[in-house]
Amino acid sequence: MASASSELQPVLVHTTAGTLRGSREDGVAVFRGIPFAEPPVGTLRFAAPRPVQGWDGVRPALDFGPPPPQGMGAAGDAQGDDWLTVNVWTPEPDPGAGRAVMVWIHGGAYMIGASGRPEYDGGRLARDGDVVVVTFNYRVAAEGFAQIEGAPANRGLLDQVAALEWVRDTIGAFGGDPDRVTVFGQSAGGGSVAALLAMPSAAGLFRRAVAQSVQGTFFTPELAADIAAECASELGLRPTAAELSTADPQLLAAAGDAVTARLPGSVDRWGPVGYRSITFAPVVDGDALPVTPWQALADGAGRGIDLLVGHTRDEQRLLSLLDGLLGQVTDQQAEQALRLLAPGPDGVRRYRDGFPTAGPDELHEMVNSDWVFRMPSLHLAQAHHDAGGRVHVYELTWPAPGLGGIIGACHGLDVPLVFGNLDRGQPATLIGDVPSPEAEALSTRMRAAWTRFAVDGEPGWPAYDSEQRLTQVYDAQPQVTRYPEETSRLLWQHHTFAPLTLLGSPSGSTARPASEPTPPGR
Repeated sequence: MASASSELQPVLVHTTAGTLRGSREDGVAVFRGIPFAEPPVGTLRFAAPRPVQGWDGVRPALDFGPPPPQGMGAAGDAQGDDWLTVNVWTPEPDPGAGRAVMVWIHGGAYMIGASGRPEYDGGRLARDGDVVVVTFNYRVAAEGFAQIEGAPANRGLLDQVAALEWVRDTIGAFGGDPDRVTVFGQSAGGGSVAALLAMPSAAGLFRRAVAQSVQGTFFTPELAADIAAECASELGLRPTAAELSTADPQLLAAAGDAVTARLPGSVDRWGPVGYRSITFAPVVDGDALPVTPWQALADGAGRGIDLLVGHTRDEQRLLSLLDGLLGQVTDQQAEQALRLLAPGPDGVRRYRDGFPTAGPDELHEMVNSDWVFRMPSLHLAQAHHDAGGRVHVYELTWPAPGLGGIIGACHGLDVPLVFGNLDRGQPATLIGDVPSPEAEALSTRMRAAWTRFAVDGEPGWPAYDSEQRLTQVYDAQPQVTRYPEETSRLLWQHHTFAPLTLLGSPSGSTARPASEPTPPGR
């Protein structure tokens, strides 16, 4: 607190929209809650984002904007409808500095999340890496991803594009170089990074991309529309923009929660989506998202973009703990997971042959980890490499010491390590009460690699190829070796991550217009 007087000094930045007043905190200038689009309410509800109008005078930028409507008890206490805001951490808001820019896309299964969470504080990353860090909110759940008649698909992704356009047009005032932008994200944020690589509207908005634990779920319009109809029916409405615009956003989010709770009983209709309780995901609509990211990269989209991609070793383990399944998986549950998720008609047999000593817990964990995160991430890297792009691959294998050390290198462990926020936010629980020197050292290595990649495209280990498959393995003693998950790689090498499709008959209210393009299905 000795420097409190200097920390309270205001910092002004002049943008084309108006002047902003931020603050200096721990050696960096911070600006929070800057609108990058008009609030998507009223006549703009379920519309594509609209550019923000300017303001007169000096606008305070000291507090995070309110999170977008979401269920699962995750919305927080912030009030207001200014959901689409960005936050900036910069070593110095010098318009001539030209620092590399890192733009973070948070995860949350496309259902929840907000940029104001403590784990996403960009101060340490900006200060230690001498980069400008940007985080932002985008519409999630039904507001952002429900397939609604009379509304554009993928509104949450369109928000992300709008945020990147704001960065292109404005970040120079904060000391950033709009020609050296890296997008990075984890889980649904990693899936969003993958989607942006495939979106024509995002072309040219970033130079590099980091996709952490890519969530591999993408929907056909038929599947997305059927789920949207279920959500609307919870409120006695049809899945149209006209009717849903009358619904309170929090009630609509709660309706999504109700549908999510029923999904495990809908496997015959929704297949793996029901089994995994995945209510929302990007829609391969043939327009904003013409094809899946894997197909787009295979076709050469983003060939000139440097890519860093990877996953944790034990992606599923924390999720199994949260579901009450860790150490409790029965033979029948493992068989169901293999039958629904393993690739190909003989996937169940091949998994059992590939892991001959694995019990039901390990088989359940392996196939879930592979289907949702590990193989979508690896296939993204492979598609980029095969099309002539440059890609670096990593795997995090360091076991998390928190929660009694039972969750291994679990999903989400990379977030506190990359940001350096080992003692705040929910993911800090994975690190333990007091971060160990080992955790601090690993975090330092990962932060340095991510920021080096943003600066010059070189994270510090060789690029991935189809012969050596060199991979940075992050553990207490990091090493570069061949991709470690070879058995899973071979099991999935011929699989195509096509959009997930509707298995049963849709309800009458979910039929698509005849003019809507049909993307490739399973």
